[in-house]
Amino acid sequence: MYIYEYPYEGGNMEQRKKKHCSESITEQMYQIRPEHLNGGGRLFGGRLMEWIDEVASLVGIRHAQSNVITASVDNLRFIRGAYKNDLVLLIGRVTYVGNTSIEVRVDTYVESLAGIRRPINRAYLTLVAVDQDGRPVLVPELVVSSESEKAEWEAGIKRREMRRHRKEEGF
Repeated sequence: MYIYEYPYEGGNMEQRKKKHCSESITEQMYQIRPEHLNGGGRLFGGRLMEWIDEVASLVGIRHAQSNVITASVDNLRFIRGAYKNDLVLLIGRVTYVGNTSIEVRVDTYVESLAGIRRPINRAYLTLVAVDQDGRPVLVPELVVSSESEKAEWEAGIKRREMRRHRKEEGF
């Protein structure tokens, strides 16, 4: 088991809680209805983005045990479409944490009636934990206990640096 912590300059690290990746995994299921479709008869991308943001926020709230706001959406990749009556499953999990930020990966699948899942989307979102006044608050450290969680953490460090670089360039 690994405990990954991000150096915190704003206070005593001994007071910081620790949470496992598995503690905040969130799953949400939807059935595609006519009001979810675009003019081409497929799931409207904006609706899927709304669902992704909702699931990511729930993951963030569960991890931080506070309110969260969405700071950025990265790598929103549409793999294939979803159609009327399809069952769509979204699974969100924490992949990386900073001092006040939480990176969440949301995978979206179409699930057949036999339970077979086909991926249709993957997105990474960065959330910031906030108090009642909207000020950032410290989030729990992330305990990763598998090789896949460790790989996500390492990739999260790279994505964080890419976000920082894009911000410096004005993107």
